[in-house]
Amino acid sequence: MTTASTTSVDSGRTPQPPPSEDGVLSGPYRALTLGIVSVVLLLAFEATAVNTAMPVAARQLDGLGLYAFAFSGYFTTTLFALVVSGQWCDRRGPLAPLFTGIAVFGAGLVMAGTAAGMWLFVAGRAVQGLGGGLVIVALYVVVGRAFPERLRPAVFAAFSAAWVLPSIVGPLVSGAVTQHLGWRWVFLAVPVLILLPLAVMGPALRRAERAQPSSVAAPYDRRRTVLAAMAALGAGLLQYAGQRLDPVGLLPAVAGVALLLPAVVRLLPPGTLLAARGLPTVILLRGVAAGAFFAAEAFIPLMMVTQRGLSPTLAGLTLTSGGLSWALGSFLQGQAWAERHREALIRLGFVLTAVAIAGAALVLVPAVPTVVAAVAWAVGGVGMGLAVASISVLMMKLSAAEETGANSAALQLSDALGNVLLIGLAGVLFAALGGGAVASAGDGPTPAGPFAAIFLVMTGVALVGALVAGRAGAAGRTGASGGLGNDLG
Repeated sequence: MTTASTTSVDSGRTPQPPPSEDGVLSGPYRALTLGIVSVVLLLAFEATAVNTAMPVAARQLDGLGLYAFAFSGYFTTTLFALVVSGQWCDRRGPLAPLFTGIAVFGAGLVMAGTAAGMWLFVAGRAVQGLGGGLVIVALYVVVGRAFPERLRPAVFAAFSAAWVLPSIVGPLVSGAVTQHLGWRWVFLAVPVLILLPLAVMGPALRRAERAQPSSVAAPYDRRRTVLAAMAALGAGLLQYAGQRLDPVGLLPAVAGVALLLPAVVRLLPPGTLLAARGLPTVILLRGVAAGAFFAAEAFIPLMMVTQRGLSPTLAGLTLTSGGLSWALGSFLQGQAWAERHREALIRLGFVLTAVAIAGAALVLVPAVPTVVAAVAWAVGGVGMGLAVASISVLMMKLSAAEETGANSAALQLSDALGNVLLIGLAGVLFAALGGGAVASAGDGPTPAGPFAAIFLVMTGVALVGALVAGRAGAAGRTGASGGLGNDLG
């Protein structure tokens, strides 16, 4: 187990700028901020476009029963890539994993766009997950190393703001492309956008990296890589077992738990699974927030298409309000007054997310206007903006400089694990209650029961997050390595 010191995350790393250099768009930070935000823009556009195209893709590939797997498969491989990226960043800096991740992400998009069947499509999504995992940890490390602590809330707010344009344009473009050219072009066109962040961020990132003081590289921990592979394999086996829903599925389910549980216990900070006060709870809350919100979000377009007869474009636009309001919530938590109320903001964020998921479920009642789902998701976006950005700020605050990469990886690992488990659970509910029985557009509407069950469970998960949020306050700093430990203070 590694225990971080009480040194601030930017101590010994980044000198404080002179008073005149006040913002993330000031001289020393402008190019770097624009560069890394352009990467977030790419990921955001892909995510919003895929949400819109996925119902059509799953039906045309005769794979509606694997609908959830197409989402959770992405996060399963991300589990492995996150740990690899954290160690890679701590040893060599964030540039190599960042650029490698972008290239792998693009390759996965091509695989998914050319897939001849649903399992091949899921494989392409899994390759995307490898690339995405490398990228997101590297971005967090860039923030921790290149920006002083007082500017990090504004940087995370900029990350959220980067979702605004894709949230507006993504569903419109993806829906139009899906309806007129076919869903495959939604995936095959996105890799072209990779050229933009490569051109914008390359020089700025290299300058920022050269400006860093020399430091001793963290030793490579082979054990963590093995544990990450165990976690990814275990998660994959659990998802496979959930799709079978027969006695034969018990064997991969038991094997999955046997691999996943001990790996996660050792990869996350001590006490995470027990919601130990401070950093462990902060890490746990990230997974709870992401899993509940995105498990519900994954099924909203499918619900709007199958239950209310909307086109893919209109179904995707239902989620637009969430992207816009997420940026608003993140902006609010970036204000100076918010620093004194981090725990309260996280709790409020979870409550708003629970209200949003329950509100979206009301659309299952035919008499309720479909616009209610968009209004509800706007509420959820504010909640997620408040909670997720505040969680990121607390993680940085509770991390020592030499463990920025490891703790950033733990945060994203929790995010991916929450998505894998809760989207996987949503997929099991969907299949078990008859949602996967409709394999094509001509087979009739999907029953409402599976959607209602998913939204009910995810509302409950968000409320649990609100209850646990009070334990996010600092109780000392704990590194991302180690086991459960006894840190229950």
